[in-house]
Amino acid sequence: MTELSSKQQKILEKSAHPLPALVQIGGAGVTEAQTAHVARCLADHELIKVKFNEFKDDKHALAEQLAAQTDATLVRIIGNVAILYRPAEKPADRQYEKLLAKPEK
Repeated sequence: MTELSSKQQKILEKSAHPLPALVQIGGAGVTEAQTAHVARCLADHELIKVKFNEFKDDKHALAEQLAAQTDATLVRIIGNVAILYRPAEKPADRQYEKLLAKPEK
């Protein structure tokens, strides 16, 4: 998991705003298949949204669990949507690295 500053979190939140929720958590909850799907989506997109249609009271714990199982960072939960971020494995494929770079002082 990558530690993000509050400024970096805001940048990722803004970048995630127009994105659709690629994963939806329904009545089955967080299954192994859901976790694998989240991992694939993170590998493809780096920044994803996960919508909780069910288990809305447990969304914080479930989002943290998903982040831990997929080696991602939970950026924020807004309403019933969690934003997850994991940098791409290949440095050349990283879309958000320049945005998140800390300015030199």
